[in-house]
Amino acid sequence: MGWEAVYLQQVINGLSLGAMYALLALGFTLVYGILELINFAHFNVFMISSFIGMMALELFGLSGQTHVLTGLPLAGVMIFAFIATMLGAGVIGVVIERFALRPLRGIPGTVGMITTIGVSYILFNIVLLTEGAGSFNFPNPMPRVSWPIGGATLELRELLIWGVALVLMVALHLFVNKTRLGKAMRATAQDSEAARMMGVDVDRVIVMAFFLGSALAGAAALIFGLYYNYTSFIIGYTAGLRAFTAAVLGGIGSVTGAMVGGIIIGLIEALGGQLIAVRWTDVIIFSILVLVLVFAPTGLMGRANPTKS
Repeated sequence: MGWEAVYLQQVINGLSLGAMYALLALGFTLVYGILELINFAHFNVFMISSFIGMMALELFGLSGQTHVLTGLPLAGVMIFAFIATMLGAGVIGVVIERFALRPLRGIPGTVGMITTIGVSYILFNIVLLTEGAGSFNFPNPMPRVSWPIGGATLELRELLIWGVALVLMVALHLFVNKTRLGKAMRATAQDSEAARMMGVDVDRVIVMAFFLGSALAGAAALIFGLYYNYTSFIIGYTAGLRAFTAAVLGGIGSVTGAMVGGIIIGLIEALGGQLIAVRWTDVIIFSILVLVLVFAPTGLMGRANPTKS
């Protein structure tokens, strides 16, 4: 394989990783855009969602198999898995908002963010104590179909990842910009008190932000499992930090910025590992986080929001 094919393969890999990070970053940016809160529990909502996705696929007896034993078409299995995982993750996000964060909403300072760190550790330890410290093989019903492209290989699972991510990102963009509730979310993000005086149900908007953000984390978790073919209680930390970096790079609070930032971080991870060394990947990515925070704190597509009272 020539160097052109090697780098083309890494671009394909980077786009797949970037799609996952973009979906996960959207969860950070939706919540921050409305509450100006960094939801660190999002890390382990992603991790728990991967177990939900694993159980959803195992319902069909797919563990270790490459075909559907139930007779349900493969497309039906995958649609069910994504819906179940996203709904489960969305419910977890709503529960976190309702019972851990809503009672603290009127308290100024960092208490909300610190609470999300505590919730994150609760979720982490629940999975550690119930599932154990080992890793689990992720059921993958996708057939091993691939196509040669310029010396590189494009697999069916990568097309699935790109397709699902694109559909969800477009759907979110249309929801935020075209629907009544989406407009209410944008109004609340700009000025929650003014939105409330105009009749917007701010509590409903916040619940929707947590539900959508967590549901997208669920989709990202299922993509992670299908891509890496494993899950574990530790996957939330690294993936979550990279997705957070993507959100900051794109401009936290910007939906489009989160998408662009996710793709950039995915490409940096894949190409950086090829150009330098895999062990330097985290150094590169988190150096970018520091540089963005120092020199361009609003990111590539973000903008400074007015201070909310």
